[in-house]
Amino acid sequence: MSSAQRRMHLGVFVLGSGNHIAGWRWDGAFTTHMELPVMQEIARIAERGKFDLVFISDSMVMDPTDHPSFLCRFEPTTLITALSGCTNHVGLGATVSTSFNEPFNVARIFGSIDHISGGRAAWNVVTTSNTRAAANYGLDAHLDHELRYARADEFVDVVRGLWDCWEDGAIVANKATGRYVDPDKVRPLNHQGRFFKVKGPINMARAPQGHPVIIQAGGSPSGLELAARTADVVFSVVQELAPAKAAYADLKGRMAKYGRSPDDLAVLPGVMPIVGTSDAEAREKLAKLQSWVDPTNAITLVASRIGYDVTGHDLDAPPPPPPPSQGGRTFNSVLYELAKRENMTLRDLYNLTAAARGHWVVCGTPKTIADTFEQWFVEHAADGFNILPAHFPGAFDEFVDLVVPELQRRGLFRQDYEGTTLRDHLGLARVPAPARQLQAGE
Repeated sequence: MSSAQRRMHLGVFVLGSGNHIAGWRWDGAFTTHMELPVMQEIARIAERGKFDLVFISDSMVMDPTDHPSFLCRFEPTTLITALSGCTNHVGLGATVSTSFNEPFNVARIFGSIDHISGGRAAWNVVTTSNTRAAANYGLDAHLDHELRYARADEFVDVVRGLWDCWEDGAIVANKATGRYVDPDKVRPLNHQGRFFKVKGPINMARAPQGHPVIIQAGGSPSGLELAARTADVVFSVVQELAPAKAAYADLKGRMAKYGRSPDDLAVLPGVMPIVGTSDAEAREKLAKLQSWVDPTNAITLVASRIGYDVTGHDLDAPPPPPPPSQGGRTFNSVLYELAKRENMTLRDLYNLTAAARGHWVVCGTPKTIADTFEQWFVEHAADGFNILPAHFPGAFDEFVDLVVPELQRRGLFRQDYEGTTLRDHLGLARVPAPARQLQAGE
């Protein structure tokens, strides 16, 4: 994609009760994650805003002190399949863990969703950072970090290999000859690796996108290598422009050794925009949301992000460094480094983390927010943004109705969809089937 054609990509991170820990308390806000009409309305708003992607995360653990939307939630692949029926263009992404699933199942699930949606499916590849998830799958302990990523590497290769077992045109359905499938266009996978042994082929024709889009979000060295090799979209965790530019350049710079162009991958930082008619009004909105945060109602969420429970720590002292962890490492390293640079107290870090689950918060008018987004986009800190509305539907409506038109006016974001698949929206080509290797005697 040439620089003249470069346009922002926008996704929305959907938590029905809002991304802010207390967003559900806002007047008129949805309070649930478990009603299909709620999720359908959010998806329709995203499509009205010409968003690339609606994204549904997942968790394998329930904690009564966690974020409201994490307490009870739809299984995400089921949900995005349902959402495909009330939308026509917007992409549909869902999280599925490589630590607690099998490649054959995942290949079938996302291949099915891609067919059902007409080419709009995306798989967010995660290794599951919450160590307590193992107990829900009959395991005494979680795999350590590096072993999880080694398994994920092979897992993704097996899934993509299964998608590639079928060539286009394999189903001929010739009524005259009675031949339904061209056997030369379907092959087994015959994978034997460290973690998986999968014969294949998958029992499903090639997906509309060739491969459903792959999303990744890991920020550790292992996660970055997996993303550089396999991902089409990366959800990044950033707080400041300079570190974001460095992380962007680092990730894009890893791609060449895998034969990939930097344009083959879109980096979308997570950001919570608080929109006001003035910058002061936007700050007042954030202050109101933050007034509902206390040292108990976000304790589980904050602990998962900064790497330790704040109970027993002096909230007015500098944050201690996060301990070594076999869980996710991206958030705790980004937040700790920010706290050191900004001389933050643990209370400051707690409140910041509770506001947007550890992501970046931008307050201001539509122009202020567009100015910030434009700077990050033009200076190659981001290819777009994964929007985390504080509450639904109001905060999302404000972004779509006020900020998106400003981005469109500047020529930074599409006026309308120009294709039908998620790969079209992302400016990516459909993935062709690999060339068939001729056998002896052919």
